Amino acid sequence: MINKILLTLFITLLAACASLPDNAQQEPSYAIDKASTMDTRLAAVVMKREQAGMGVPGETGIHLLDSGHDAFVARAVLAQKADKTLDVQYYLYHHDLSGKILLAQLLDAADRGVRVRLLVDDMDLAKADIAGVMIDDHPNFEVRVWNPFIRGSNRSAQFVTRFGSVTRRMHNKSFTADNQIAIVGGRNIGNEYFGADPDVSFRDLDAILIGAVVKQVSGSFDQYWNHKLAYPITTLHPEKLKKQTIQDKRQEFDAYIESQQQSIYADILASSDLAAKLQSDEIDYQWGRAEIFADSPDKTEADRDRTDLHLITKLAPILLSAEKELLIVSPYFVPGKQGTKTLTSLVDKGVIVKILTNSLASNDVEVVHAGYSRYRKDLLKGGVQLYEMNSVLKDINGASKAKLGSSKSSLHAKYFVIDRNKSFVGSLNLDPRSVKENTEIGVMVYNKKISRDIAEYFDTHIMNIAYKLKLQDGNIVWTQKIDAGIVVSEIEPNTNFWQRLKVSVMSYLPGESQL
Repeated sequence: MINKILLTLFITLLAACASLPDNAQQEPSYAIDKASTMDTRLAAVVMKREQAGMGVPGETGIHLLDSGHDAFVARAVLAQKADKTLDVQYYLYHHDLSGKILLAQLLDAADRGVRVRLLVDDMDLAKADIAGVMIDDHPNFEVRVWNPFIRGSNRSAQFVTRFGSVTRRMHNKSFTADNQIAIVGGRNIGNEYFGADPDVSFRDLDAILIGAVVKQVSGSFDQYWNHKLAYPITTLHPEKLKKQTIQDKRQEFDAYIESQQQSIYADILASSDLAAKLQSDEIDYQWGRAEIFADSPDKTEADRDRTDLHLITKLAPILLSAEKELLIVSPYFVPGKQGTKTLTSLVDKGVIVKILTNSLASNDVEVVHAGYSRYRKDLLKGGVQLYEMNSVLKDINGASKAKLGSSKSSLHAKYFVIDRNKSFVGSLNLDPRSVKENTEIGVMVYNKKISRDIAEYFDTHIMNIAYKLKLQDGNIVWTQKIDAGIVVSEIEPNTNFWQRLKVSVMSYLPGESQL
C-alpha cells in the first residue's frame, strides 16, 4: 500500500514538473470571406433559395436534424459538396466507424483542394497524436488541439496538478462548409451520436443553417482556432514521420473504408432520404432571424466571475422572459438552489415550466444525476413539470426499438423553447460545468413555426419516451405510459439497489460546481 502511495506521489510530481511546448509560433488563419465563396456549389444553393423567394437576404434558413443517421449524412454530404473550406470543431471525435467514415470524407475534400481545419478538444485524444500528425501532413489539412494535456505526463495526475486548467474544456460543436452552410447542435462525432452504437443510442438535436448566421459560426470558429490554447498537433508532437509510413497508413485507412462499403450502417446512409434531398437541393428550410450565442474562448482561462465572456449572460434573460411556457431539454441538469428558485418563481407567475433530463438509468454520468436529484422535490413542489428519459430504447410511438441494435437510450439533446415563438439549439447543458467551466455554442432561432413544432412534438411524444415525475405522499414516483395505461413506480425505473445507493451517497458530496 505504501509503495502504491509513493508511486502515485512520484507520478504527480513528474506531472507538475513537465510543461507544454511554446505555442507562440502558431500561424493564424481565418475563414474565407463569404463573398469569396460565392462561386461555390453551396453558395449556389443559398442564392437559389433567396432568388426563388424561399429565403430573405439577412435571414437564416433552419432545418432540424433529430435522426442520428440524418445528422451524419448531413455532415458527409456537406464535406462532399464543399469546394473551398471545411471548418470542423468538436469536443469529442471518436476513432470509430462513423468517425472514420466522416474523416474519409474530410480527406477526400482535402485531396481535391479544399482547405480543412479540424479543431478538437484534447479530452478524448489520448494516444491519438500519431493519427493527428498523419492527417495534418496533408497539405490541405490542419489539425489543432484545444487546451492540451502535457505529453509524456500522466493525464490522470494532471487533473490534480492542473486543476482549474485542464478541467475546463471546449464543449463546442460546429461543422461549416464554404462559409455558406453550417451545422450546430448537441452531437459530437461518434457512433453513439449517429445511430451506429450497439450499446447506446443518444437522442439528440442539430440544426442545419444557411444564410446570414453562418458568418457568425465562422467568426466563432476563428476565435478558437487562433487562440493561444489551440495547439497545432505538430507543436505537441514535433517529430517528423517518414513519408512511406504516412503513405502506408493512408492506404491502410482507405482499405478499411472500402471494407465498410457493404456494412449495414453504410447501407442505411446510402439509402438516406436526406442525402438525396441534400444532393438535389430539396431540403425544406424554415426562414427567420437567427443569432449565434457562443462563449468567448477566453472563458476557460478567465475568472469564473467574468460573466461578460459567458454565453449564459445573453441567454438567461431570454429564457426568463417567458410569459406562458418554458420548455427545457438538458441531458445534464443541475439547477442549484438559485436556479430552482428562479424556475419555481416563473411557475408562480403563471408560466408553464417543463423539463426533460436523463433518468438515473439513462444517464451516462451518475455523479451529475446525484447533483440533479437534490433538487427534484423542490422543483416538483414548486409546480415544475419534470420528465426523465426512459432508458429502454423506444420509438416516438412507444414501441421498443431494441431489435434495431442499440440496447439503451440516453438523452443528449440540448434545446430550449420560449413561449413557442423562439428556441435555442446548441451544446449548452443547464449545469454549472456548461455555464461556468466549459465553452459552448448554439443558435437562437426567432421562428414561431419551428418553436411551435418542437413544443408540439414534445407534448405529443414525451410520455412514450420518458417518465413523468410526481409527488405522492411527499415522495417522488415515476409514471410511465404502457399501451393504453399508466404504470406508477416508487423507485427509479430500470435501476438496482447499488446504483441508487451510490447516487444517494454522491448527492451529499461537495463539488457541485464541477458537475
